[in-house]
Amino acid sequence: MKMNIGGIERVARITLGIAVLSLAFIGPESPWAYLGIIPLVTCLVGWCPPCALFGSTCKNYT
Repeated sequence: MKMNIGGIERVARITLGIAVLSLAFIGPESPWAYLGIIPLVTCLVGWCPPCALFGSTCKNYT
């Protein structure tokens, strides 16, 4: 798998993932907050299936 997530999007995914995941521990404490793991994993891997289908934000993606 080639990396298809750019640098700015990776930072945004980390921020979003941590914010959503924190709702599992603080705030409404909903189990839906565990969906915040998805942006964190895609950021760490550097590859996102929807980005592969609809277009990449990474400059080196071909």
